[in-house]
Amino acid sequence: MSLPVVAIVGRPNVGKSTLFNRLVGERVAIVEDIPGTTRDRVYGTGEWNGRRFTVVDTGGLELEPGSHIEERVQDQARVAIEESDLVLFVVDAAAGIAPLDHEVADRLRRAGKPTILVVNKADNPRREHEGAEFYALGFEPTVAVSAQHGRSTGDLLDLVVDALPPAQPDEALPEASVYDERDLAEGDLAELAETEMGPPRVAIVGRPNTGKSTFINRVLGEERMIVSDLPGTTRDPVDSAVMVDGEPMILVDTAGIRRRGSVDRGIERYSVLRAMKAIERADVAVVMIDAIEGYTAQDAHVVGHVLEAAKGIVLVMNKWDALEKDGHTADDWLKTLRREAPYLAWADIVFASAETGQRVERILHEARRVAEERFRRIPTGELNRLVTDAVRAHPPAHVRNRQPKILYATQVAIGPPTFVVFVNDPELIHFSYRRYLENRIRAEYGFLGTPIRLIFRQRVSEDAARRSTRPRRVARSSRR
Repeated sequence: MSLPVVAIVGRPNVGKSTLFNRLVGERVAIVEDIPGTTRDRVYGTGEWNGRRFTVVDTGGLELEPGSHIEERVQDQARVAIEESDLVLFVVDAAAGIAPLDHEVADRLRRAGKPTILVVNKADNPRREHEGAEFYALGFEPTVAVSAQHGRSTGDLLDLVVDALPPAQPDEALPEASVYDERDLAEGDLAELAETEMGPPRVAIVGRPNTGKSTFINRVLGEERMIVSDLPGTTRDPVDSAVMVDGEPMILVDTAGIRRRGSVDRGIERYSVLRAMKAIERADVAVVMIDAIEGYTAQDAHVVGHVLEAAKGIVLVMNKWDALEKDGHTADDWLKTLRREAPYLAWADIVFASAETGQRVERILHEARRVAEERFRRIPTGELNRLVTDAVRAHPPAHVRNRQPKILYATQVAIGPPTFVVFVNDPELIHFSYRRYLENRIRAEYGFLGTPIRLIFRQRVSEDAARRSTRPRRVARSSRR
């Protein structure tokens, strides 16, 4: 059962995104004093007095949009109003009532949706008193708040919950089970409990203007995201729920990521930071690459962020329809990519076109398969048989006249799959041998599209452990 929808609308720069962040309890939407910062519809979940609801942030409504992007922003806001169960009409107490506020009020009356007038930026009693002029807009109830400081937002939430449709029996959703990887980093090698994979989160990432929003719109079958040839059109990460073979999946559209030195201050900087956070929260990253321009240094920069976060990855050569091809084009592409990025030998690659829909369904299936690979667990007995066979076939080389010994291995975590290999001395294991063991594991069990971690630990012998725990004798000084 879907949650009731609360849309936040108003003219530009009245604090809609600040109120959105306050209601969902985290900084999801980018907040700037520049009008027009928000463009796409941004969704979040709020909760108050046991009721959960979807909150939608929108771009500012205007009388005469001056560009194609501004027209699409207005369309996004209209769609949010149409799909909502309740509208929060936000105005600015500091600036006072404006002609555009009357225009927005007329639009909302024609829409016929239940509406709460929110007089924002009422940071003190004087501002709250001056906000009485907004009663002229003709909306009840009206509440004065300060979204930035949280003043009277509890009163607003009480009104929101009272105005929502009656709760459905299955409205509450179960909480997802999670685990904390910090335990592993701190050396706790106890096996983690089995974790059931929930709906995978798939972040659509890449450098600017590679077709990320076009892909989202193609999957959803509507202009959910604003698409333009201008780089930087998308700013906020936007979640969209889809069904793939009857199973749910969350797609997250993100802003284009550029190198740190190329990112402008302000909105673009916050957009890139949000994109990085989206990668960290995702299970899989679909990296969109412009097939016309090829695999560039900026693409490698984006891939580096995904690998650093240890997320699953699907490489998509987008705009494949725009290339002149023959029977060897795809093979030549693969050879070039494997040569330029050998660290992605285990990654899956899809040649697609978001514009025409070519292989779009395959991208979704590959993303789900990679997410499932991240949750695969190998029984300890099978893993040790594999490691034993690998060592027999190719023993590790001597280092400084010392023989490295591989004792046993176990899988201690999933998402990403993490293995601890106990040895006599981790410093004796050369990085090439680490890569050899990883390749043997992949050859046997796949793990296509997901990084795996191999952690080498020294096993302390029982005699050494007893000696380390035995109380020391303290010599007493003798006096004559």
